[in-house]
Amino acid sequence: MARLSRDQFLDLRPFRASPAFARLWIGSTLAGLGGQLTIVAVMLHVYDLTQSTFAVSMIAVVGLVPMVAAGLYGGMLADAFDRRLVALLAASITFASTALLAILAWTQLESVWSLYALSIVNSAANSVVLATRSAIVPRLLPRQLLPAAAALQGITVGIMVMAGPALAGILVATVGYAWTYSADVVLMTSLFLGLWTLPRIVPEGEIVRPGLESLRDGVAFLRRAANIRLQYILDITAMTFGQPLALFPAIGAVLLGGGAITTGVLTAAFAAGAFVSSLLSGRIGRYRRHGLGIERAILVYGVAIGAFGIVLLIAALTSGTTGGAELAPRVGLLIAAVLVLAVAGGADNVSAIYRSTMMQSAVPDAIRGRLQGIFIVVVAGGPRVGALYAGTLATFTTLWFPPLLGGLLILAIVTTLVRVSPGFRAYDADNPVP
Repeated sequence: MARLSRDQFLDLRPFRASPAFARLWIGSTLAGLGGQLTIVAVMLHVYDLTQSTFAVSMIAVVGLVPMVAAGLYGGMLADAFDRRLVALLAASITFASTALLAILAWTQLESVWSLYALSIVNSAANSVVLATRSAIVPRLLPRQLLPAAAALQGITVGIMVMAGPALAGILVATVGYAWTYSADVVLMTSLFLGLWTLPRIVPEGEIVRPGLESLRDGVAFLRRAANIRLQYILDITAMTFGQPLALFPAIGAVLLGGGAITTGVLTAAFAAGAFVSSLLSGRIGRYRRHGLGIERAILVYGVAIGAFGIVLLIAALTSGTTGGAELAPRVGLLIAAVLVLAVAGGADNVSAIYRSTMMQSAVPDAIRGRLQGIFIVVVAGGPRVGALYAGTLATFTTLWFPPLLGGLLILAIVTTLVRVSPGFRAYDADNPVP
């Protein structure tokens, strides 16, 4: 019985099996936490300089295309050269752009345009690091430990999203922007330790020179890889119709109360769910039917998002008796919202564990970097399309309608797509078929 209980918890075998992976994970986690400091600090910095929420929102908009392009090209580089070297060079660019942010802040020479430009460079270089690092992990671990490694990534994301924004706000408020950027510079040095100590990792199989032909090869492989392609589509579906983040400020202001504090709590709920699901991921990592696991996790995600819409509907229907737009949070409804969002975050993390493992085990090493680069397009684009869906629909209807409708659409679309793709549901991690 005790053994079964231990099996429920996070599988730490990847750390014991590969000290190189352990160093890379520690370095990536600390550097990711530092990256969150800079992301939030830049947003606050731009607002301080402009007093414009539009200017703040444009940070993500102007950086999207460079980030996607860098992810695609970074994937091609990872399939053509020593992946350790590619990751080190990209990390060096990230380090330099962050250091320059700190220098400008210390010398008080920063401007809105310098913050925009350095944010673009930072996010683009990070895309290359991400694509390359994802292609490196399967070379450090045996295939059966890849689900456990993906669950450990959920711990990283949870730490970054839960602690990073809060710590950034505290640092900016207490010691200022220069010290906050400098803290990221210090934390980023850990990533170099993780990368520098790696062995040389040259792609296996036929090497294609980076360029249009290399990208075409990646797209051609994706057309043949029905399981990988479908998991991309399922993720885009979930992120398009089930990403209510853009609604949180208005929800905090007019439905649940609490204003900015409620916005932060709702945002952290997603990350908390991912963190807890990773802590309890022992059996998740041992489950071999990854296609079925992805389907079930996204269906749970859709139910949770729909339930969030119902909580908001109840808040709207009862606003007449409770005041609705009062500044004080409506504690009962807020707790319900946090719980369903935590379930959504946990389900999304479970789906991510299986999707990442499928990508790393079913895709041949020679093309793994390019597929990771394409996946960055999915990861970067899906939430932004989701923000457009939620924001636009809420503008013409009401705040509770986008998540409620989105949850129902996720259930319908995912069920239909998987039903017409029996090979996806039958996917077996012991015999990975892309």
